[in-house]
Amino acid sequence: MKWYLVASLLTILTSSQGILTTLSQTNGKYKYDYATIPFLAEVFKLIVSSVFLWRERKKSPPPKMTTDWKSVRLFPIPSVIYLIHNNVQFATLMYVDTSTYQIMGNLKIVTTGILFRLFLKKKLSNLQWMAIVLLAVGTTTSQVKGCGEASCDSLFSAPIQGYMLGILSACLSALAGVYTEFLMKKNNDSLYWQNIQLYTFGSIFNMARLVVDDFRGGFEKGPWWQRLFNGYSITTWLVVLNLGSTGLLVSWLMKYADNIVKVYSTSMAMLLTMVLSVFLFSFKPTLQLFLGIIVCMMSLHMYFAPPHMLVDIPPAIKSDPESLVNVPVDRKTDS
Repeated sequence: MKWYLVASLLTILTSSQGILTTLSQTNGKYKYDYATIPFLAEVFKLIVSSVFLWRERKKSPPPKMTTDWKSVRLFPIPSVIYLIHNNVQFATLMYVDTSTYQIMGNLKIVTTGILFRLFLKKKLSNLQWMAIVLLAVGTTTSQVKGCGEASCDSLFSAPIQGYMLGILSACLSALAGVYTEFLMKKNNDSLYWQNIQLYTFGSIFNMARLVVDDFRGGFEKGPWWQRLFNGYSITTWLVVLNLGSTGLLVSWLMKYADNIVKVYSTSMAMLLTMVLSVFLFSFKPTLQLFLGIIVCMMSLHMYFAPPHMLVDIPPAIKSDPESLVNVPVDRKTDS
C-alpha cells in the first residue's frame, strides 16, 4: 500500500475524531467514563494486530519475531513518555487557556523535525526545513482569533511556567513519535508483532490509569470493570473504533514512512476538522483559517514535491557537433 494513501486515510480518520467525540456528548457532557476510551482502543489494536500476526504466521516463510528481553523491554518506553506527556498537558492547562495551549501545541511540528534529525540521523534539505516551519505557521494562523478578542491578548499574558510546560509538552510529544519510529525500524520484525508489544504495554498502562482513578474516587462508582461500558452508545463505539484504527495507521506510517508524514497528516486533519465544523456545528470561518489552509498547502507541496518542481534548474548545455569549428594548431618543429 502506498504511504500517501495511508496518510490520506489517517487525515480523514483524525479529522473525524473530534467530530465523533463531540457527537458522543449528551447536553455537552459525557455519559460514559472518557478514560475507558483509550483503554478499549488499545485492546482493539491489540486484537487486530494479533489476528493479522496469526494469519501472517500461516504463510511461508514465517515472519521474523524477536523475543529476547533486550528488545522487548524497549517497548514500554513510548507508553511511559505518553503518560508523562498527558500529565504535563494537564499541568500546562493550569497556567494557560485552551486557545493558547492549542497554538503552543504546534511547536511539536518543529520539535519533531529537530528530533527527527538528531536521533534518527535523517537529513532534511533547506526547503524541507522551511516547509516544516511554514506548516507550524499555517496551523497557528488558522487557530488565532481576531486580534481584538481577549484570547489574542491572553496568548502573551500567561505565566512563564505555562510557556515552559508547553515547550516540554511539545518535546515529549515529538520524542514519543520519534522513539516509536526508531523501535519500528530498528529491525525487520513483523509490523504486527511490534504492534502487539506496543499495545500490550499500552493496555496495561491505560488499565493502571483506571485503577488509579478508582482509588482517587474511593470506589464511589464501583470498580472500573463494572462500569466499563456504562453510557456507551453507537457513537461512543465509533469513537473507540476511530481511535484504534488511527493508531494502527500511525504504526504503519512509522514502519514504512516516517514521523514527518504523520505530522503532515495530523496537521491537515486539524484544518479539515475546522472546515467540516462550518457545516456540522455552524462554526464561522475566519480569514485566518483560509490563510492558514493556503500556507499549509504551500508547505505540503514544498516538502514532498521533487526539487526540480520547486526550483528552476537550467538544462544542461549540450554542444552541437555542427557548430564546432576546427581550429588549426601550429606545431613548432625543432630546427
